[in-house]
Amino acid sequence: MNEEKKRIARTDYLPWEEYFMSVAKLSAMRSKDPNTQVGACIVDKTNRILSIGYNGTPNGYDDNDFPWEREGEPLETKYLYVVHAERNAILNYRGSRKDLEGATIYVDLFPCNECAKEIIQCGIKEVVYLSDKYANTESTIASKRLFDACGVTYRQLEVEKEITLTLKPQNPKE
Repeated sequence: MNEEKKRIARTDYLPWEEYFMSVAKLSAMRSKDPNTQVGACIVDKTNRILSIGYNGTPNGYDDNDFPWEREGEPLETKYLYVVHAERNAILNYRGSRKDLEGATIYVDLFPCNECAKEIIQCGIKEVVYLSDKYANTESTIASKRLFDACGVTYRQLEVEKEITLTLKPQNPKE
């Protein structure tokens, strides 16, 4: 009797949205900002990652030559020097700008109004975020107004379980 062995795929794999948000969170780990690390991952309609970014200083700048403080005189704080994760992800993209049209951006912190304008301008149509800790600030209120007026949807990702990533060799030498 020649019975075929039934193959059963794994069922505990990472769903797409959690995967893309994990890529954003992993990208955030590259940030040298001592207070807030943010990552972004832009994905097209076919679940292809187009670009990633994290908050940091522009290329060519030495991260140690600029301030990372949150408070003080504007020229002595990070805000005038740091490129946000969303902007970096948009600027890092090397393909056709048409590919960004209708895309989704996964970001762990709700975008500020400046990033919202860039998200809208490049044609991204959905923002998926983890945290909206600045929801009551003028910047975030303006972002939501901009998104609403321009037809960009936004929603908080509901994560069912915490994911921990451990990097180790597949076949460690014993």
